Amino acid sequence: MYNGKMDRYYTIRDKVLDFALDNYGTEPEHLWAKTPDTCVLRNNKGKWYAIIMDLPRSTFDLGEGYLDIINVKIDSNQRDAMLMQEGFYPAYHMNKKHWISILLDGTVDINLIDDLIDKSYDLTS
Repeated sequence: MYNGKMDRYYTIRDKVLDFALDNYGTEPEHLWAKTPDTCVLRNNKGKWYAIIMDLPRSTFDLGEGYLDIINVKIDSNQRDAMLMQEGFYPAYHMNKKHWISILLDGTVDINLIDDLIDKSYDLTS
């Protein structure tokens, strides 16, 4: 699918950002000049409910190159079950008890990602 931008195709990152905009009116905030591909999504109280990053694949022992991930807040009781599934990792650079990293490379179904974004939004509201 093409998103109308001349420079790239519609990615899972784009789908996630469209979901946040359509469901919560959230625009991504790019807070760090050194990492322009990193963005946070805030709820209506100003709290982060997701952060999207472009990280080296080696961060997750997945070889070379880069990949997009999203960190979302989770019910800590579900953490261990999630980590047993492919595409889920302890949160990168966040509290590993309450947050989880999800690969945005097609490993995890977009509908499940959307559901987890909804839950993260609720948990942070």
